[in-house]
Order: sequence, then C-alpha cells, then structure tokens
Amino acid sequence: MKTFSNLVRRNLKVFFKDKGLFFSSLITPIILLVLYVTFLAKAYLDSFSSNLPSTFQISDELLNGTVAAQLISALLAVSCVTVSFCANLLMIQDKANSTIKDFTVSPVKNSVIAISYYVSSALSTLIVTFSALAVSLVYLSTQGWYMSAKDVILIIVDVFVLTLFGTAFSSFINSFLSTNGQASAVGTIVSAGYGFLCGAYMPISSYSEGLQKVLMFLPGTYGTCLIKRHMMRGIFEEMENIGFPSEVVTNICDGIDFNIYFFDTQITVPAMYLVMGGAVLAFTGLFVLVNVMKKKAK
Repeated sequence: MKTFSNLVRRNLKVFFKDKGLFFSSLITPIILLVLYVTFLAKAYLDSFSSNLPSTFQISDELLNGTVAAQLISALLAVSCVTVSFCANLLMIQDKANSTIKDFTVSPVKNSVIAISYYVSSALSTLIVTFSALAVSLVYLSTQGWYMSAKDVILIIVDVFVLTLFGTAFSSFINSFLSTNGQASAVGTIVSAGYGFLCGAYMPISSYSEGLQKVLMFLPGTYGTCLIKRHMMRGIFEEMENIGFPSEVVTNICDGIDFNIYFFDTQITVPAMYLVMGGAVLAFTGLFVLVNVMKKKAK
C-alpha cells in the first residue's frame, strides 16, 4: 500500500510539475466554453426559438438559461473524457523516455503500477473537470438559473462518474501506445469525434435512425444525457408552470436528448447510472488485465 501511495504521489507531482501537461488539460474546457458561447450560443438560441410556436411567450431569462444549460452540458460531457486523455499522457511519456523500465524491474506488480497511473490520472482530471464545472455554474447563474440544490449535487455526481469513465477508457486505450506521437494522434481523434458520438455537439435525435441505434450502445451517450437531465430538469418544469402543454415539453425533451430511447424504450436515470458504472468497471478491468498479460508475456 505504501508503494502504491508513493507511485500515485510521484505521478501527481510529475503531472503538475509539467506545465505543458497541466495547462493543456486545464485550458481545454475553458477554450471550449469560450468557443461554445461565441459561436454556438446564437445557433442554439435561433434553433430553439424557431421551433417554438408563435403563440408561446417565453422570457429572455428562461430562453438564455435553456441555451446556456445545453452548452454547459455539452462542455462537461466532452471535457470529462478529453481531459482524461491529456492527464493520461504521463503514462505514455514514461514509456517513451523508458522511465517505466525502472518500475518494471522492481518487485512492484504491474497491476499496482497500472492502478497508480489510473488513480493519479483520475485525481488530476477531477481537479480540472470540477474547476470547469465551477466556472460553468457561474456562467449559468448569469444567464438563467433553474436548478435546485439536489440538481447541483447530482451534476457533481455525474461529472465524477463521467470522469471515471473517461479515465478508465483513456487508460485502456493508452496502454497500447508507447510514443508521444501515437498519443497525440489518438488524442486528436478523440477530441474531434467524441463530442459527435456522445450527442454533445448534436442531439442523437438529429441523426439517422440506424445511427441512433448504434450510438445507443456507447456509454458516453448515457453520460451526456445524465448531465442534460440534471442541468435542465428545472427549465422544463418552469416551462410547464408557465403554461407549456406537456406534449410540447415532451417533444422538446426528445429533440435535445433529455429523453433517450433504446429501441423505443425510454431509458431511466438509474439505468443510465448502471450503464456508466458497468463501463467504468469494464474498462478498468481491461486496463489492469492488459498490463498483467504484458508482464506474463515478458
């Protein structure tokens, strides 16, 4: 246990000492927030307004709060995974500069080394994602706040679970990489494609029916939906309170993936948590298994 703790502390110290790794991880969600607000906010606002019947009156605060909640949900859903790939670069760097050999020749088990990378990456990523969450909540409060204390707590839980998923997924993928070039290539692919695959950039409901069914097998879809549900629950409740027909509210919820369906069956929140928890355990187990098999092969 002492060896494990020392490895975790060492990994954290190296991560925060490497200004390139730390600031690239920290600045990613901030840049995304600026880009979303600058370029996507108006598009979301126009799209939402155009789909409302002309007879419906909605305040600017509720309208801006709806758009801001969508943007922040997308930001957090993407950042929890992409930032974990940045935080996990330390494992690749240790392979590239042969530092890992100093660990593997010692009596420390490969599984202990692997889990130490996992835990340190998770802690590093959580620092960044919770910082992004704090900034996002401040921004949301300036646009339109419709969340309860329970919603905020559940969002914190969502970010925690999604960060663990991102860490487990990136750890498993990075276990097959051994150079910084490979890590950069994979990181670029994930950064460019993950937001579309998880429904952060575009709602799953806007894709073709066949692609929708395929994406419902991906855990990231459920993580994105969890954040949307807890970020926007109060908004739809307010819409019903001011007189929006329940059918209209349901259609809006379906259109932005507040409600998601697996082969015409609506997925409940407990089922989403079950999927995310299973994905975390599965990728963590695969990551440890790969490292154990490497030890046996050697």
